[in-house]
Amino acid sequence: MSVIYLLISISIVVAIGFFIAFIRAVKTGQYDDDYTPSVRMLFDDELKVENPKSIQITKEKQI
Repeated sequence: MSVIYLLISISIVVAIGFFIAFIRAVKTGQYDDDYTPSVRMLFDDELKVENPKSIQITKEKQI
């Protein structure tokens, strides 16, 4: 039974260590995305504005 207490306590210490490492990585900017903003301008993902008349026509067809 004492082995279970030892394993649980060691696992809690390891989990706290990983949590502290994660918090430190986030605060130092480890997960900042520097690549996507430089590539975003290469993609053509602009929204196209539809003609309002065509929207009304499709609504009338659905009714």
